[in-house]
Amino acid sequence: MRMLAYGTPADALDEYLKIGKSTALECMDKFARGVIAVFGGEYLRLPTREDIECLLQVNESRGFPEMLGSIDCMHWQWEKCPLAWRGQFTRGDYGVPTMILEAVASQDLRIWHAFFGIAGSNNDLNVLNQSPLFFDALKGEAPQVQFSVNGNEYSTGYYLADGIYPEWAAFMKTIPLPQIDKHKLFAKYQEGARKDVERAFGVLQSRFTIVRRPARLWQRKSVGRIMRACMILHNMIVEDEREQVNVHIDLNEIPGASFALLPEVNVGGNLFFAYVLRRKATIRARPQHNQLKNDLVEHIWHRHHN
Repeated sequence: MRMLAYGTPADALDEYLKIGKSTALECMDKFARGVIAVFGGEYLRLPTREDIECLLQVNESRGFPEMLGSIDCMHWQWEKCPLAWRGQFTRGDYGVPTMILEAVASQDLRIWHAFFGIAGSNNDLNVLNQSPLFFDALKGEAPQVQFSVNGNEYSTGYYLADGIYPEWAAFMKTIPLPQIDKHKLFAKYQEGARKDVERAFGVLQSRFTIVRRPARLWQRKSVGRIMRACMILHNMIVEDEREQVNVHIDLNEIPGASFALLPEVNVGGNLFFAYVLRRKATIRARPQHNQLKNDLVEHIWHRHHN
């Protein structure tokens, strides 16, 4: 635990623990395995229907109804990357081998989705194309969401993202170089709320210094287990310190219409595949992205403009 929290080198523990470097690394790896096996199913899972309803309530009070969280990627330097892999794991702007973590976080800094281990030469869009983020939604196993913004009905939740992500219905990006007051206000709120995942990365690195410093493990899977164990412990701390959410209620405002429904599950060969294609088209719908952005611009303007 000291190695995770303080990033202590393995050979620095032999003075008072009387164990060698290899034994210390093996103990840390077994500890990570145990944390994942015992607590991974609870503290590193996708949100349930009840969790989604809570997320919708909190995010609606922030001006973004139906928002499920914010998404971004973080690089972790891999000091012991094999020489033959360095070209694959090194990107020009970093200059050192790294592995990428894709994560979705909520306002309380809990990490709801984590995908780690992609080579550092990829960008966020390449990681998204390999990510299992939408697997449950494509299979119809994710809770459905219904909400209304500016008089229009929607059935797809979305994540706040930065400019590299595609203009899908599942993502909401800021407006670059806004010119009018409405767009400036929307960009201010979007960019502020999107910082949730970046704050989660910062707190994760602050709590577990091993994630901030270069990874000193040779095995790629071992590095992945350390990252997963740190995220599980991070989520345990978040839930332990979580206070009851205090949502501002305006009695003069019409209540929101965001709510989660039970998942729609379909079985069968060709029929199931047709449903998967339909859901994929819904997630990637660009017209719905543009319409939702316009509605959110109006929604935030009417709600937060003084």
